[in-house]
Amino acid sequence: MGSELLRIAEGFSIVAEGLRGLAKAEGGSKTAEKTQKSQPSSTEKAQPEAQQEKPATLEGIRALMAQKTQEGKSKEIKELLQKYGAAKLSAVNPEDYPALMQEAQVL
Repeated sequence: MGSELLRIAEGFSIVAEGLRGLAKAEGGSKTAEKTQKSQPSSTEKAQPEAQQEKPATLEGIRALMAQKTQEGKSKEIKELLQKYGAAKLSAVNPEDYPALMQEAQVL
């Protein structure tokens, strides 16, 4: 039971990091948030594709990993981080971000 709780806590930690990254990427502006909600546009559908083409950033990787965690791939995300010698995303070498981003997208 204890190990299951630790895995759940680790999953929440990864999701929390992803949400922090999303909040930073959006600038935390509530006004912009309200405008986006009230006026959805066709460009919003194209945004996920555009995000994949951007250079890999810590915030972008966090968001992607949070999405993959929500899809039930916490174990794979943890193994991927360990592959890069880190227990948490913040411990990954920034030079490894592009490769990490590519591998995370494949999950």
